[in-house]
Amino acid sequence: MTVLDARALNRATLARQLLLARADLPVLDAVAHLCGLQAQEPQEPFPGLWSRLRAFDPAELSELLTGRRVVRTHLMRRTVHLVTADDVVAWRARHDGMLRQRVLGVYRRELDGVDPGELAAAGRKVLDDGEPRSMPELARAVAGRWPAAGPRPLGEMLVAALLPTVQLPPRGLWRTKAGVRYALISSWLGREVDPPATDGSDPVGQALVRRYLTAFGPAASADLRAWCGLAGLPAAVSALREELVGFRDERGRELLDLPDAPRPDPGTPAPVRFLPAFDNAILGYHDRSRIIDDAHRHLSVAGERVVLVDGRVAATWTVEADTVLVNPLRRFSRSDRATVTEEGRAMASFLSGDESDRVRIAASPV
Repeated sequence: MTVLDARALNRATLARQLLLARADLPVLDAVAHLCGLQAQEPQEPFPGLWSRLRAFDPAELSELLTGRRVVRTHLMRRTVHLVTADDVVAWRARHDGMLRQRVLGVYRRELDGVDPGELAAAGRKVLDDGEPRSMPELARAVAGRWPAAGPRPLGEMLVAALLPTVQLPPRGLWRTKAGVRYALISSWLGREVDPPATDGSDPVGQALVRRYLTAFGPAASADLRAWCGLAGLPAAVSALREELVGFRDERGRELLDLPDAPRPDPGTPAPVRFLPAFDNAILGYHDRSRIIDDAHRHLSVAGERVVLVDGRVAATWTVEADTVLVNPLRRFSRSDRATVTEEGRAMASFLSGDESDRVRIAASPV
């Protein structure tokens, strides 16, 4: 098998993630291509899409949310993702078991003796009136039946696992702060989630493999599992093997990919890009060394926004008083500082509505 070194994998990742060149895609198509964007921080999808799309207008994403064409929901890894309405309908049932196990991994003791079917039925009865509710409101409505469990475990099991729910606008709208209110997918979208296959096949699992490789490949099975949180996809991978191509990374791991997917020359120049917190370009892999050094791996799960220089994480960034503040993780050359400043000014202008293009780059570490 052909061996793909870290730089080759880096350039493939940037191309798939729309980070090698900004794409001329409609916002809805970009969200679908990326298999959604992690969104527990409600504003982070906006800079994430700005860094990927040419002439991105944040109002378009807000309109997709209010127009019920994209939704915020607990899905991959039980984290809140912004995904298309079509994808949540198609994918939600395939994630049910994983979502339940992840909630139980936190609240197993508190939920001991609580029958999941009875809890789901009680929660659905409350939400069937079509009125959105916060998680505490929903939990209090059912807590009298299971007083020992406590409202928090009951609420999280209901909204993140047992009931297919979405978080409603104005949560997640551009420059809007709002609490979390939940409604059933069926109520908000006017259609039920697709049921699981009953013939033992796994068409949704196979679709997830193809979609993941489109947005993240080449990748190992462990990377796929790290992205979606699903452990039961080996059969789906096996079913697709004849239509996939294989490579090895420098560690000897087998990597799978779609035959015609882009794998740019490793020497392809990579522009500076500012990524939001919890961006899946980093979190979507078990082995993240293709884009971030092991010494900085903790940043990807700590909610730090990062800056890519030559395709790799080279700094963190924050915003203070409409000024983008950049903290290098390695020494910046004069050219690095110039290109980071230029992109940082553009990001500051985007976030401030053209009221500021201020950037301040801290001294490079010794």
